[in-house]
Amino acid sequence: MKDMLSASKGATDQAPHRPVTSPPAEEQLWRAAAYRLLAALLRSPPDGDMLRQLRDHDQPEQRGEGPVATALRLLGLAVRDTHAEAISDEFHALFIGLGRGELVPYGSWYLTGFLMEQPLSLLRDDLAALGFERQADVHEPEDHVAALCEVMSLLIYEDTPHDVQQQFFTRHLAPWLARFFADLENADNACVYRAVARLGSAVTELETRYFTMRR
Repeated sequence: MKDMLSASKGATDQAPHRPVTSPPAEEQLWRAAAYRLLAALLRSPPDGDMLRQLRDHDQPEQRGEGPVATALRLLGLAVRDTHAEAISDEFHALFIGLGRGELVPYGSWYLTGFLMEQPLSLLRDDLAALGFERQADVHEPEDHVAALCEVMSLLIYEDTPHDVQQQFFTRHLAPWLARFFADLENADNACVYRAVARLGSAVTELETRYFTMRR
Protein backbone atom coordinates (compact mmCIF):
# COMPACT_ATOMS: atom_id res chain seq x y z
CA MET A 1 0.00 0.00 0.00
CA LYS A 2 1.43 3.39 -0.96
CA ASP A 3 1.83 6.26 1.45
CA MET A 4 -1.65 7.75 1.44
CA LEU A 5 -1.54 11.15 3.05
CA SER A 6 0.47 14.31 2.83
CA ALA A 7 0.50 17.30 5.11
CA SER A 8 1.22 20.92 4.50
CA LYS A 9 4.61 20.84 6.25
CA GLY A 10 7.30 18.14 6.44
CA ALA A 11 7.19 14.20 6.16
CA THR A 12 7.39 10.68 7.75
CA ASP A 13 6.31 7.24 6.51
CA GLN A 14 2.64 7.66 5.75
CA ALA A 15 2.16 11.39 6.13
CA PRO A 16 4.65 14.22 6.51
CA HIS A 17 5.01 15.79 9.92
CA ARG A 18 5.13 19.39 10.98
CA PRO A 19 8.09 20.82 12.92
CA VAL A 20 8.04 20.00 16.63
CA THR A 21 8.84 22.84 19.00
CA SER A 22 9.91 20.53 21.85
CA PRO A 23 10.40 16.74 22.01
CA PRO A 24 7.45 14.86 23.49
CA ALA A 25 7.90 13.06 26.80
CA GLU A 26 9.09 9.44 26.79
CA GLU A 27 5.56 8.13 27.39
CA GLN A 28 4.35 9.99 24.31
CA LEU A 29 7.23 8.67 22.21
CA TRP A 30 6.23 5.12 23.17
CA ARG A 31 2.64 5.83 22.14
CA ALA A 32 3.74 7.28 18.81
CA ALA A 33 6.11 4.37 18.16
CA ALA A 34 3.38 1.80 18.85
CA TYR A 35 1.02 3.43 16.36
CA ARG A 36 3.77 3.78 13.79
CA LEU A 37 4.68 0.11 14.07
CA LEU A 38 1.05 -0.91 13.63
CA ALA A 39 0.76 1.42 10.63
CA ALA A 40 3.80 -0.15 8.98
CA LEU A 41 2.63 -3.73 9.57
CA LEU A 42 -0.91 -3.01 8.34
CA ARG A 43 0.21 -1.00 5.31
CA SER A 44 2.44 -3.72 3.81
CA PRO A 45 4.17 -6.95 4.85
CA PRO A 46 7.41 -6.39 6.81
CA ASP A 47 10.64 -6.36 4.83
CA GLY A 48 13.91 -7.89 5.98
CA ASP A 49 14.97 -4.89 8.06
CA MET A 50 11.69 -4.75 9.94
CA LEU A 51 11.73 -8.49 10.54
CA ARG A 52 15.17 -8.19 12.11
CA GLN A 53 13.88 -5.42 14.38
CA LEU A 54 10.83 -7.45 15.35
CA ARG A 55 12.95 -10.50 16.13
CA ASP A 56 14.87 -8.41 18.65
CA HIS A 57 11.70 -8.43 20.76
CA ASP A 58 11.90 -12.23 21.15
CA GLN A 59 13.25 -11.95 24.70
CA PRO A 60 12.50 -13.76 27.97
CA GLU A 61 9.43 -12.55 29.81
CA GLN A 62 10.13 -9.66 32.16
CA ARG A 63 8.58 -9.38 35.60
CA GLY A 64 5.78 -6.83 35.62
CA GLU A 65 5.70 -6.34 31.85
CA GLY A 66 2.52 -4.74 30.53
CA PRO A 67 0.18 -6.03 27.83
CA VAL A 68 1.90 -4.07 25.04
CA ALA A 69 5.34 -5.39 26.05
CA THR A 70 3.93 -8.92 26.17
CA ALA A 71 2.36 -8.50 22.72
CA LEU A 72 5.66 -7.22 21.30
CA ARG A 73 7.52 -10.17 22.79
CA LEU A 74 5.01 -12.63 21.29
CA LEU A 75 5.25 -10.85 17.94
CA GLY A 76 9.03 -11.27 18.03
CA LEU A 77 8.51 -14.97 18.73
CA ALA A 78 5.98 -15.28 15.90
CA VAL A 79 8.38 -13.91 13.27
CA ARG A 80 11.50 -15.61 14.63
CA ASP A 81 11.45 -18.57 12.25
CA THR A 82 9.06 -17.24 9.59
CA HIS A 83 10.37 -16.21 6.17
CA ALA A 84 9.43 -12.86 4.67
CA GLU A 85 7.81 -14.60 1.69
CA ALA A 86 5.42 -16.52 3.94
CA ILE A 87 4.40 -13.35 5.76
CA SER A 88 3.88 -11.58 2.44
CA ASP A 89 1.59 -14.42 1.30
CA GLU A 90 -0.32 -14.15 4.59
CA PHE A 91 -0.71 -10.38 4.20
CA HIS A 92 -2.01 -10.83 0.66
CA ALA A 93 -4.58 -13.43 1.74
CA LEU A 94 -5.75 -11.28 4.63
CA PHE A 95 -5.98 -7.85 2.99
CA ILE A 96 -5.77 -8.18 -0.81
CA GLY A 97 -6.80 -11.61 -2.11
CA LEU A 98 -8.34 -12.25 -5.51
CA GLY A 99 -10.72 -9.34 -5.68
CA ARG A 100 -10.86 -8.95 -1.88
CA GLY A 101 -8.94 -10.21 1.10
CA GLU A 102 -10.40 -12.01 4.08
CA LEU A 103 -10.66 -8.69 5.93
CA VAL A 104 -11.63 -5.22 4.73
CA PRO A 105 -9.48 -2.83 6.80
CA TYR A 106 -11.53 0.35 6.33
CA GLY A 107 -13.50 2.30 8.90
CA SER A 108 -16.52 2.84 6.65
CA TRP A 109 -16.82 -0.88 6.05
CA TYR A 110 -16.84 -1.64 9.77
CA LEU A 111 -19.25 1.15 10.63
CA THR A 112 -21.72 0.87 7.75
CA GLY A 113 -20.98 -2.35 5.84
CA PHE A 114 -20.00 -0.33 2.76
CA LEU A 115 -16.95 1.57 1.51
CA MET A 116 -16.89 5.30 0.84
CA GLU A 117 -19.74 6.09 3.24
CA GLN A 118 -20.40 9.01 5.62
CA PRO A 119 -17.66 8.05 8.13
CA LEU A 120 -15.11 8.62 5.36
CA SER A 121 -16.59 12.05 4.56
CA LEU A 122 -16.38 13.07 8.23
CA LEU A 123 -12.80 11.77 8.41
CA ARG A 124 -11.79 13.79 5.35
CA ASP A 125 -13.18 16.95 6.97
CA ASP A 126 -11.15 16.32 10.13
CA LEU A 127 -8.00 15.43 8.19
CA ALA A 128 -8.30 18.66 6.19
CA ALA A 129 -8.68 20.65 9.41
CA LEU A 130 -5.50 19.00 10.71
CA GLY A 131 -3.60 19.77 7.49
CA PHE A 132 -3.62 16.31 5.90
CA GLU A 133 -4.76 15.38 2.41
CA ARG A 134 -4.60 12.28 0.23
CA GLN A 135 -1.76 12.19 -2.26
CA ALA A 136 -2.85 12.65 -5.87
CA ASP A 137 -1.54 9.25 -7.07
CA VAL A 138 -3.18 7.25 -4.26
CA HIS A 139 -6.61 5.72 -4.75
CA GLU A 140 -7.20 3.95 -1.43
CA PRO A 141 -9.68 5.71 0.90
CA GLU A 142 -8.18 7.55 3.85
CA ASP A 143 -10.00 5.40 6.41
CA HIS A 144 -7.60 2.49 5.93
CA VAL A 145 -6.47 1.29 9.35
CA ALA A 146 -2.80 1.91 8.52
CA ALA A 147 -3.43 5.53 7.54
CA LEU A 148 -5.38 6.19 10.74
CA CYS A 149 -2.64 4.67 12.90
CA GLU A 150 -0.07 6.82 11.11
CA VAL A 151 -2.10 9.96 11.72
CA MET A 152 -2.33 9.12 15.43
CA SER A 153 1.43 8.59 15.53
CA LEU A 154 2.02 11.99 13.95
CA LEU A 155 -0.42 13.78 16.22
CA ILE A 156 1.34 12.34 19.27
CA TYR A 157 4.86 12.97 18.01
CA GLU A 158 4.03 16.55 17.11
CA ASP A 159 2.71 17.07 20.64
CA THR A 160 -0.73 17.95 19.33
CA PRO A 161 -3.03 19.06 22.18
CA HIS A 162 -4.53 16.18 24.13
CA ASP A 163 -8.12 17.08 23.29
CA VAL A 164 -7.33 17.00 19.55
CA GLN A 165 -5.75 13.55 19.85
CA GLN A 166 -8.68 12.32 21.93
CA GLN A 167 -11.26 13.68 19.50
CA PHE A 168 -9.57 12.04 16.51
CA PHE A 169 -9.23 8.70 18.32
CA THR A 170 -12.81 8.81 19.61
CA ARG A 171 -14.33 9.74 16.26
CA HIS A 172 -12.32 7.66 13.85
CA LEU A 173 -10.67 4.71 15.62
CA ALA A 174 -12.51 3.85 18.84
CA PRO A 175 -15.84 2.90 17.17
CA TRP A 176 -14.33 0.02 15.18
CA LEU A 177 -10.63 -0.63 15.83
CA ALA A 178 -11.13 -3.22 18.59
CA ARG A 179 -13.51 -5.17 16.33
CA PHE A 180 -11.01 -5.07 13.49
CA PHE A 181 -8.21 -6.49 15.63
CA ALA A 182 -10.53 -9.15 17.05
CA ASP A 183 -11.43 -10.18 13.48
CA LEU A 184 -7.76 -10.21 12.51
CA GLU A 185 -6.82 -12.40 15.47
CA ASN A 186 -9.51 -14.91 14.50
CA ALA A 187 -8.99 -14.78 10.73
CA ASP A 188 -8.48 -18.12 9.00
CA ASN A 189 -5.40 -16.87 7.16
CA ALA A 190 -3.77 -15.21 10.19
CA CYS A 191 -0.59 -16.67 11.64
CA VAL A 192 2.03 -13.98 12.24
CA TYR A 193 -0.74 -11.41 11.91
CA ARG A 194 -2.51 -13.03 14.85
CA ALA A 195 0.34 -11.60 16.93
CA VAL A 196 -0.03 -8.24 15.17
CA ALA A 197 -3.71 -8.31 16.14
CA ARG A 198 -2.82 -8.93 19.78
CA LEU A 199 -0.47 -5.96 19.69
CA GLY A 200 -3.18 -3.82 18.12
CA SER A 201 -5.71 -4.89 20.72
CA ALA A 202 -3.29 -4.10 23.55
CA VAL A 203 -2.54 -0.64 22.12
CA THR A 204 -6.24 0.09 21.55
CA GLU A 205 -7.14 -0.89 25.11
CA LEU A 206 -4.26 1.14 26.54
CA GLU A 207 -5.24 4.19 24.49
CA THR A 208 -8.85 3.90 25.57
CA ARG A 209 -7.77 3.89 29.24
CA TYR A 210 -5.31 6.71 28.59
CA PHE A 211 -7.94 9.02 27.16
CA THR A 212 -10.43 8.07 29.86
CA MET A 213 -7.95 8.94 32.63
CA ARG A 214 -6.91 12.20 30.96
CA ARG A 215 -10.43 13.64 30.67
